Amino acid sequence: MKVTETFLKDCFVLEPNVFGDKRGSFIETFNKQTFQQKTGLAVNFLQDNQSISQRGVLRGLHLQTGDFAQAKLVRVIKGKVLDVAVDFRENSPTFGQHFSIELSGENNKQLFVPRGFLHGFVALEDQTIFSYKVDNFYNKESEFGIIYNDRSLGIDWKLKESEVVLSEKDGILPNIDKTIR
Repeated sequence: MKVTETFLKDCFVLEPNVFGDKRGSFIETFNKQTFQQKTGLAVNFLQDNQSISQRGVLRGLHLQTGDFAQAKLVRVIKGKVLDVAVDFRENSPTFGQHFSIELSGENNKQLFVPRGFLHGFVALEDQTIFSYKVDNFYNKESEFGIIYNDRSLGIDWKLKESEVVLSEKDGILPNIDKTIR
């Protein structure tokens, strides 16, 4: 597995090896020992989640706060997304900066999003299956988010504004300047 740290500390792109033959293919999507050796991070994933989205569905930007903060390892099983991680850690030299990457069922790339980061993705194809592991359990009272199109973030979501489909909850998230860090 190839592991590359992004310019955001502790945020990594993982590229698993794909082994194929006439029968099909095999990939190891996660190995705790290999991950720790290559990143220096010890994570203990507790839950796997999956969503299916049509083209234009944007989920984010979210994080869990306090004792329920979560690190995530995200990937696409089928289809394609633009995946975005925003450093929202207080006192981080890259606070408010983002990293984006196209994840697809074809490229098999994954993104490790550390605790303290906002995360979101937009489906670039219909019937996109998005899967992610988290290292802490969900807690409704610990939900936090920033509106996806906050101008101060400067994220290019690769779609026209009119193509974006949001949940009601995501459509009313605040801008960064209206939040208390």
